[in-house]
Amino acid sequence: MIPLDVFGSESVAADLLQQVRWRNGVTCPRCRSDRTVKNGSYGHFQRYLCKNCDRTFNDKTGTIFAHSKVALRKWLFSIYAFLRFNTSFRQLQLEIDVQYKTIYQRVERFTKALDAPSLDLVGPVEIDEVYVSAGLKGRERDQESRSRGLSTRGRGTYEQDNPPVFTIVDRGTGNRYVIPAKSADESTIRLLLANREKEPLTVYTDGFRAYDPLDEDDAFDREYVVHGDGEYADENVHVNTCESHGSLLRPWLSPHRGISKDKLTQYLRAFQLRRKLLRKPGREALKHAIKATL
Repeated sequence: MIPLDVFGSESVAADLLQQVRWRNGVTCPRCRSDRTVKNGSYGHFQRYLCKNCDRTFNDKTGTIFAHSKVALRKWLFSIYAFLRFNTSFRQLQLEIDVQYKTIYQRVERFTKALDAPSLDLVGPVEIDEVYVSAGLKGRERDQESRSRGLSTRGRGTYEQDNPPVFTIVDRGTGNRYVIPAKSADESTIRLLLANREKEPLTVYTDGFRAYDPLDEDDAFDREYVVHGDGEYADENVHVNTCESHGSLLRPWLSPHRGISKDKLTQYLRAFQLRRKLLRKPGREALKHAIKATL
């Protein structure tokens, strides 16, 4: 259920932020002391006084919502709609009546605040790669736009504005990851698989030759299928879960009408967070999104 009460009332939105931020008690965002007392209010937000550094702060201080003249309820709606419904910034502009540039800057601030996924692989692990369109959107152009009509066939590259994105599924934990890379080569693959709990790590891949060196490494037990030969699954050996997860990536990026490869990582972290929210009720999903930025 969509938490309409939060999006319709600034006081309810402020209470929700207070509840999530101080779930473990109020601490000063400057000196981290817990010697704090309530000290009036700042609009709809509670203000506090730190007895350690003798400075005041409120529920928004030190968060991505600080120093904004736009109502918190509108920012929470933007974050919720962006994650839950993959709403474009142009549509958000119409929904909350805020300038496009302002929405873009605030949502970008939200995505930058998200932590990078921490890979601690248990295994068995599936790994596959997908190539997305991500170019020079937002940059000042010093030359004519490049023609796409004569693009070459084959796997994309970062330089050709088709950077690889690796999808990793850890069957041992159920975790799924999407991680951008500048190249789909052996060194990148080894780096992605470096954090493993035990050796050898069982790795399921397709027949892409960049995975071949894993066959000669005692740290890995690689099994694979060759799609070019019509092999897609051999009992437990397949990358179907990776391909299924990767198939959701392009629809996630498409409403934004082109992504800069400089900011692809931010969109992928939001995509990663979105999966964790899908099965949560509306208010719990919103709490989880706020918590991820604190």
